[in-house]
Amino acid sequence: MTRPPSPYLEPGFYDRALRDGRHRDIVGGRWDETGRLQMALLTAQGLKPHHQLLDVGAGSLRLGCKAVPYLDPGHYWGTDASRALMLRGREVELPDPDCLPADHLVEDADFAFPGLPDRMDYVIAFGVFTHLPTHQTADALAKIARRWPAPRVFLFTVFLAPAGQEGASLRQPDGVVTHPDRPPYHLTETMLQAMADAAGLTITRQPDRLPRGQVLFCA
Repeated sequence: MTRPPSPYLEPGFYDRALRDGRHRDIVGGRWDETGRLQMALLTAQGLKPHHQLLDVGAGSLRLGCKAVPYLDPGHYWGTDASRALMLRGREVELPDPDCLPADHLVEDADFAFPGLPDRMDYVIAFGVFTHLPTHQTADALAKIARRWPAPRVFLFTVFLAPAGQEGASLRQPDGVVTHPDRPPYHLTETMLQAMADAAGLTITRQPDRLPRGQVLFCA
């Protein structure tokens, strides 16, 4: 049987995780630390309460539980392959779930962004492309660039491999082992640059040290 490109695509994955109360665990661990870091990255890039924020791969609202109280009402949007996972986060992780309209959480496994507003000031995809094979990452970057050609800031993370070593499994600086053909995935900076060029994005590598050795880019 062919293995899915991501464990999140295994049949019943989300149902089992939610049944077992693992809505935090399945989005990568380091729940509070990573959410605080994401929020700090965004505010360092100028995020203010009046801005519209899209959290791609919002999961169980690791970032959302911090961004929603900070932003003006209705200015946070989340997409994920599982709306049930986002709704669980809304239910149990937000101090006041009513501050986040449920229709701002959109199930979207294909980066089609149905029903989202035409204006988005900030877009973040943290720990999303690390779980996608290269061709799907390229497709996602292109779709985001087409949907919002001029956000103030688009932040995303990847795992990088040195040129010439992308075909082997590698241990990242924080200890996690990444792979060319299964999650967590890595790619070279040259490969990423080619994807960005094809999508019409100008990307800049950021110096921030991130959990598990991910590398932050700003587009």
